[in-house]
Amino acid sequence: MASVPAFRAGDSAGELSGAWQQVRSLTERLAGPLSPEDQVVQTMPDVSPTKWHLAHTTWFFEHFVLQPNLADYPPFDERWHYLFNSYYYSVGQMHARNDRGLLSRPTVAQILAWRAHVDAAMQPLLERAEDDTELAFLIRLGLNHEQQHQELLLTDIKHVLWSNPLGPAYDEALPAPPAGPATPLSFIERAATEAPIGADANQGFCFDNETPRHRVALRAHALANRLVTNAEYRAFIDDGGYREPHWWLADGWGCVEAQRWQRPLYWSEDSTLEFTLRGWRPLVDEAPVSHVSFYEADAYARWAGARLPTEAEWEAAAADVPVSGNLLERGWLHPAPATQPGLSQLFGDTWEWTASPYMAYPGFKPLAGSLGEYNGKFMCNQLSVRGGSCLSSANHLRASYRSFFYPHQRWQMLGFRLAKDPD
Repeated sequence: MASVPAFRAGDSAGELSGAWQQVRSLTERLAGPLSPEDQVVQTMPDVSPTKWHLAHTTWFFEHFVLQPNLADYPPFDERWHYLFNSYYYSVGQMHARNDRGLLSRPTVAQILAWRAHVDAAMQPLLERAEDDTELAFLIRLGLNHEQQHQELLLTDIKHVLWSNPLGPAYDEALPAPPAGPATPLSFIERAATEAPIGADANQGFCFDNETPRHRVALRAHALANRLVTNAEYRAFIDDGGYREPHWWLADGWGCVEAQRWQRPLYWSEDSTLEFTLRGWRPLVDEAPVSHVSFYEADAYARWAGARLPTEAEWEAAAADVPVSGNLLERGWLHPAPATQPGLSQLFGDTWEWTASPYMAYPGFKPLAGSLGEYNGKFMCNQLSVRGGSCLSSANHLRASYRSFFYPHQRWQMLGFRLAKDPD
């Protein structure tokens, strides 16, 4: 899968048009292995149907880019704005999130026609953006937003297919990640320092929740060289990890009892198989454990005599590391064993739970207008995750990138690494 060039004000219109074409076409290619029947199913409130992702990303450009910036633009169907708005209450009401799977109409074919209509209408704006910094930023925001939904499309359809008793594969032809021994676990000591954290909005695209750049005092600590593996997590299970409340936060133990958790989300009952986008496959011991909640990651860390890193510790370690690894472009769509020496797997494989609440940085200011609803209003009761996953595009990530989930959620590609304080 071709990566998408980062676009900054001052790049040529052709480069932005290329980025537009690559992102928009990739979304449709990711939906390509699915039948129309696959694309309408919603298995739980956190999951959205595939066709909803195709439509919502199109609504974003029609509502926020085309209608305000292109005179006499003819919306494809104004009624659909109610159906495919997500959470932007300042622009109007929306169809209930829990009921997205009830929408048999518009059809997948109609939504693809809408996408083509929007793509064609965007061409003059892509050219105009060469000399319009605000318009260029808005388009780049929309493209990065669509990249987020590409990952959601894959994690959501994984839950849909896993929920089917037949256990069908998204794509049996996906290449398997290489198996083999993982790099031995070790801890890399990091000295106390005052680290710059966050993004400088003047140095290229970033989301508002990455700003402002500021300094954070870090105590001496050590980070694990890689992510926790399936075999290591199985040892926690075999030692009674899901039966002993001592390791768990109170809310986490409540989830264990209420949801009857006994293992990561997509493991078989005997912990020998794992559901993947290739269908049910043997669990690879050396691969990173994935689809675990914050509560499970935190409990394992306590059991292991360690803790989870803070997001500032993670970012300081990743600041000078190139964005590379097992990412969407590699095409495996599944975590792979760590094989590199030193600090590895900072980008790709799984999102990494941190111990940090998702909160505003000092001096944070959300984007003006309705787009200010994009990140800021979720800064409550969620935890920060870092580093992207095997379903993230490489050019979508950077060391300052922050995503966030509620601590009980685990349908996303979520894993973790350990940290320790000095003895």
